[in-house]
Amino acid sequence: MEKSRVGIAYENHKKGYNCCQSVVCAYSELLGMDETSAFRASEGYGLGISGMFETCGSVCAMIFLAGLKNSDANLAAPASKKATFALGKEMADKFKEMNSSILCRELRGTDGVTDRLRACRGCVVDCAKIVEEVLFPGRFLPYDGPLE
Repeated sequence: MEKSRVGIAYENHKKGYNCCQSVVCAYSELLGMDETSAFRASEGYGLGISGMFETCGSVCAMIFLAGLKNSDANLAAPASKKATFALGKEMADKFKEMNSSILCRELRGTDGVTDRLRACRGCVVDCAKIVEEVLFPGRFLPYDGPLE
């Protein structure tokens, strides 16, 4: 088993990556996408999709990675969409069970501190843990770092 990459996602966020980039970039190379391309492709999903405070960027990252992992990449006759949707929903549901919401504005609260449900870096950690559990079962050792 490999060392967990949750800590990489955590450190990515500390370096200034947005929530989506933090998670996507920790796993993209395992799914055939180099980190620079992953960073660029996921940039618009921060702050709840382009600062709209809608779906949490970390949750978007899980769904992005589900597509990289699950898509049949059949441009002529795509057949994997429904399975990928189900995989993304499974992960989003796990996150919602942990945190009561998948909406950035609800997770962050009105001021990002006093009434928040979960800190952004905590969302990154939670989503990276779910990615390892669902997309890479049995591949990684349990994460034992900060939970924020």
